[in-house]
Amino acid sequence: MKLPDNAQVWFNGALVPWARATVHVATHALHYATSVFEGLRGYRTPRGTALVQLDAHVRRLVDSCRINELPLRWSAAQIRDAILETVRANAFGACYVRPLVYRGCGALGVDPTNSPVEMAVIVIEHGAHFGAEAYERGIAMGVSSWRRIAPDTLPALAKASANYLNSMHILLEARGNGFDDGIALDHEGYVSEGSGANLFLVSRGRLFTPSLGSSILEGVTRACVLELAAQQGLEVRQERIPREMLYLADEVFITGTAAEVTPVRAIDRRTVGSGSRGPLTQRLQSAYLEIVTGKAPDTRGWLTHV
Repeated sequence: MKLPDNAQVWFNGALVPWARATVHVATHALHYATSVFEGLRGYRTPRGTALVQLDAHVRRLVDSCRINELPLRWSAAQIRDAILETVRANAFGACYVRPLVYRGCGALGVDPTNSPVEMAVIVIEHGAHFGAEAYERGIAMGVSSWRRIAPDTLPALAKASANYLNSMHILLEARGNGFDDGIALDHEGYVSEGSGANLFLVSRGRLFTPSLGSSILEGVTRACVLELAAQQGLEVRQERIPREMLYLADEVFITGTAAEVTPVRAIDRRTVGSGSRGPLTQRLQSAYLEIVTGKAPDTRGWLTHV
């Protein structure tokens, strides 16, 4: 990700220069992780920049605020407009958009009641998350010693900043062990997700992905892939997945706003399938990328042209 020098940030209702979009050191979210966010992408298309699943991302942001008791001052429609305004102001062809809602500077203590809810929208340029070669070659992953959060600890369905400290440990451990990313198990030892992406595996012609009860974030790209798989007549099962199925799978891939649809070539240094992108992964990856880049008709209404 390339950080901008002269970008504009939407900050509590107005566009301000990047350098002026700052918070106080007493900001509640810095001390107690009282913040939620979204990540969505804009792609270059023949009709200009298009955002993928804008409404779905706004809806999840609003839902995350509801779960984490962050009373918004802005409606979903106003958040949508703020995102579009910020993307237009920065004029990046391909970009990554980060709306952030957080508790600002108020009373210093765990109780957030007297800390105002604030919001910002950041836009940066963005390319292939794991590098262009990963689209075909795939990435190497390792099962992490860090577990995903139990359902009675933190809410996994909220895209909350607090949850990503867990993701950071998973990723750093993976990188330290020579992998590109890690795979987390849930609190009962079943497959959950990557550090920041959902996971799918192909076994005997069927597509499997962990269910919502496996401490996963309900990914927007995950939903797109499920829709594409259904259209292609694939049998899809959302259920608990034991770890050993990762080693027996014919194909494995991850999905996410940043990851898009990325094949996995090895897990715990064990080759997945043939060790290269599998045919079903390629079909779903191609179908997804062709739609979001405007090369195929957007019959599902996924794109919002800026």
